[in-house]
Amino acid sequence: MPIVTSNYKPSVFFKSGHLSTIYCGLFRSINGLIQQRERLELPDGDFLDLDWSYATKKTNKVAILIHGLEGNAQRAYITGSAKNFNKHHIDTCAINLRSCSGEINRLYRSYHSGDTKDLEAVIQHILTTKHYADIYINGFSLGGNITLKYLGENNTIPKEVKAGIAISVPCDLHNCALELLKPKNILFAKRFKKHLLEKVNEKQEKFPERITIAEIKKIRTIVDFDDVYTSKAHGYTNAKDYYQKCSSKQFLPHIKTPTLLINAKNDSFLGEKCYPIDEATKNKNLHLEIPNYGGHVGFYGKNNISYTERKALIFLEEAL
Repeated sequence: MPIVTSNYKPSVFFKSGHLSTIYCGLFRSINGLIQQRERLELPDGDFLDLDWSYATKKTNKVAILIHGLEGNAQRAYITGSAKNFNKHHIDTCAINLRSCSGEINRLYRSYHSGDTKDLEAVIQHILTTKHYADIYINGFSLGGNITLKYLGENNTIPKEVKAGIAISVPCDLHNCALELLKPKNILFAKRFKKHLLEKVNEKQEKFPERITIAEIKKIRTIVDFDDVYTSKAHGYTNAKDYYQKCSSKQFLPHIKTPTLLINAKNDSFLGEKCYPIDEATKNKNLHLEIPNYGGHVGFYGKNNISYTERKALIFLEEAL
């Protein structure tokens, strides 16, 4: 599929990748959205908290929303998307990944960039308990990697899954990790590490036989965190093995579901390998848009509706 031409032209302030990332991540707020929480018990004894919001009229369409690293279903990019989908007669189910709903999950393991099994569990739950004929998956950053990996690795996707939308995606996890180690991202990396260490310290208290205080003290970077905890807790040898097996880029050629991927050119989290131009060119189902601006999930829009929220609806109308 030819690369999608972008018409995102923000004001001068939002042409800065860092400023747009910070504003949309920390200062944007969404009012008027009502969410209802449902706890989904998982087969392994753990749980996911799902935050539902509904269109004003009964609909047979639902969008599953997946947040990014250390996010949750109350982040503005999730609630903004939910509100806009609801306005256009689409219900939403926003997933709080394990340990991200305000309550630590039960098991030693947590969530990670390649965990598509929990997404599968949510989809099966919706298919068996709800009435929806059309399911859309909309993931952001880490959640976008999960979305793309799920759509590309699975040959038995339910017929109800009609489209995928992925925003600001680290398609190559190792490439993204290297970018986060650079001085330009030091503030973002410190923030991520702070929250991740808080959670792994809780894990250490509950599972002292699985990870020691000494091991945690060795964590200096996000790559160290993935080496010490993420990889080991989820069955991978080390960070390199985790990055290699969970990066969505390798699965893009196999996507058969209409899918939109939007990665801004000035996203400081993404390296060159996170822009899968060749894969998109060769796959008629993969629509890749690379706006010059937008930062990392920082696409501003008028009336508090982001560019990507508007584009998601346009894509669904045109692709389906």
